[in-house]
Amino acid sequence: MIGDVSRSDKIVVEKSTVPVKTAEAIEKILAHNGRGVRYQILSNPEFLAEGTAVQDLFSPERVLIGGRETPEGQAAVKALKDVYARWVPEDRIITTNLWSAELSKLAANAFLAQRISSVNAISALCEATGADVAEVAYSIGKDKRIGPRFLSASVGFGGSCFQKDILSLVYICECYALPEVAEYWRQVIGINDYQKSRFVNRVVSSMFNTVAGKKVAVLGFAFKKDTGDTRETPAIDVCRGLLGDKAVVCIYDPQVTEEQVRRDLAMKKFDWDHPRHLQPVGEPAGQQESRLQPHVRRHAEACLHLRWPQHRRPGEAPGDRLHRVLHRQTA
Repeated sequence: MIGDVSRSDKIVVEKSTVPVKTAEAIEKILAHNGRGVRYQILSNPEFLAEGTAVQDLFSPERVLIGGRETPEGQAAVKALKDVYARWVPEDRIITTNLWSAELSKLAANAFLAQRISSVNAISALCEATGADVAEVAYSIGKDKRIGPRFLSASVGFGGSCFQKDILSLVYICECYALPEVAEYWRQVIGINDYQKSRFVNRVVSSMFNTVAGKKVAVLGFAFKKDTGDTRETPAIDVCRGLLGDKAVVCIYDPQVTEEQVRRDLAMKKFDWDHPRHLQPVGEPAGQQESRLQPHVRRHAEACLHLRWPQHRRPGEAPGDRLHRVLHRQTA
């Protein structure tokens, strides 16, 4: 489409997270269909986080612009840099070559996911030895070289980016004959899957090794607080595991509809990436509720999934341990 309508030289900015060398493929396609029009392809990946996207746009930690290391390429980089310089301090605008910019976005998401899998792996060891993972994570986070962020033990990471980007990184490594590197990153996903199944097993074992016919309340279904995004949420695997063991699962999330919960539990993996009209609508075996009713609070086991304010106990701080199996409540 760009090639069809362009009548003068253009700068094409690639914003999406893409495999390395995608810009080169775009460049070749446009050059083949350009009819004398010259194009400069820039990579400008976004680092916006769901729930804080507008804030991240107005006050970004960094803006990354990658372009060809030619006079024309550097002129294109400067043109885009001047746009951002209207509201972003110059020291936060990073310029690189095309391939570094494309790889940086994949690597950033892979590193964040790696931290989550790392602390979750430590949580398994803590439970086996009697250590407290919250105390271990706090101690680790005090090291300035490590820092405290992304060190909260959890059921696992979710969302549309982390797993997709790690798998893209794995594919690139395999294409460039780096099987050991590919296997290293694949294990980040392996630990994430292990943590979800381990959590389900802990819930079952805490209820005398069976959840058949028992109510289990899942507080939070989206993959992170302050969003209604359920793509790749760990709650899907947790709920499916419980439903597979014949539990009566009652789900509450302030931003996720009952229709979306049912749709997600009926989908196969990555079906969320299909157009909505092609996504399945169904209900797996078991009972699902979009609201946690008062009688559920009194008589259900609870699996706290997200750090929603309404899920905290009175006086509980946001940083308190958020994944726990609660004993039966009778009050």
